[in-house]
Amino acid sequence: MQTYKKFLLAAAATLVFSANAMAAEKLKMGIEAAYPPFNNKDASGQVVGFDKDIGDALCAKMKVECEVVTSDWDGIIPALNAKKFDFIVSSLSITDERKQAVDFTDPYYSNKQQFIAPKNVDFKTDPASLQGKTLGTQRATQAATWLDDNGGMDGKFKVSLYDTQENAYLDLTSGRVDALLADKYANYDWLKSDAGKNYEFKGEPVNESDKVGIAVRKGDNELRNKLNAALKEIVADGTYKKINEKYFPFSIY
Repeated sequence: MQTYKKFLLAAAATLVFSANAMAAEKLKMGIEAAYPPFNNKDASGQVVGFDKDIGDALCAKMKVECEVVTSDWDGIIPALNAKKFDFIVSSLSITDERKQAVDFTDPYYSNKQQFIAPKNVDFKTDPASLQGKTLGTQRATQAATWLDDNGGMDGKFKVSLYDTQENAYLDLTSGRVDALLADKYANYDWLKSDAGKNYEFKGEPVNESDKVGIAVRKGDNELRNKLNAALKEIVADGTYKKINEKYFPFSIY
């Protein structure tokens, strides 16, 4: 009888330990926090935005506690691989080059790149018309790649690269660049602001097949599969739609 009681106590202790271990599981999500409305900091210094809300919703579905870790854009993939966080939810486009360094989940939104310039300027966006212009974009982005591939590398126009999108907007409003090429939905948000009211989209998007995913370290299939399953759940139960509508009057999925 005494042995049986000891067995029950040991089994109960194991269950408590397992429950505590699950409750204590914690993941860190990497976010740039300088790319509104997808990720930014509010007046109190808290990280906010579409990416943060999506990350929180995925963590809730996975039943894990998640902590935000901010990172400069240039170093966000090296920081993931250095284990400073477990996954990146920061509007990271899925590209063949990045696939060599990280693994991606299914896309959680679709993106486009489009020019913006002053409303009173006749700005044509075909590569031939860009010759002699000074064009701005955030470095290490799909927009930067497009500019390089369509004349920037050949010196047909000058490309100014910025560490954050906010700094790119500052140079546009100060007249240091003729136009900016950036993600359409980030531009859409900025054009609604006081700073952007005298600017507009120019031409058609130069890239309409940009898919954005969540990055995990190479070979971390367990976490990638959990994130994919959670993404399917938030799309199916309407959570994704509510987050989308908080930021945009149209679907970006």
